[in-house]
Amino acid sequence: MLKIRLKRMGAKKNPSYRIIVINSTTKREGRPVQELGYYNPKTKVMQLDKVSALDWVKKGAQPTETVAYLIKNCNDDGTLNYQKKETVKLSKKAQAKAQAEAEAKAKAEEEAKAAAEAAEETTAEA
Repeated sequence: MLKIRLKRMGAKKNPSYRIIVINSTTKREGRPVQELGYYNPKTKVMQLDKVSALDWVKKGAQPTETVAYLIKNCNDDGTLNYQKKETVKLSKKAQAKAQAEAEAKAKAEEEAKAAAEAAEETTAEA
């Protein structure tokens, strides 16, 4: 069975990968059937022949999870459409504090709404 997977290149602690089509029983650095492009995870630079990759998938080649993600997030010209995550990870203490503030705000809004309704009732009676 053919797989579309990454072939590791580059120096120690500085990886870069080639995106290749290869037989699944061949070792990682084995001779590929075809090279489709390259990917550098540190700089987020990628060049991929998307048409050829999709053609191989149609023929039955199985992309790995990472390669499937790269193909899915690839522009038509073969570059990576990388969007940096804007969510900030908070510690458990900060999460608890944010949740308590949100609950206090919701309670204050509820009390303000109840006070407004009470004020409307008193003006309607008068």
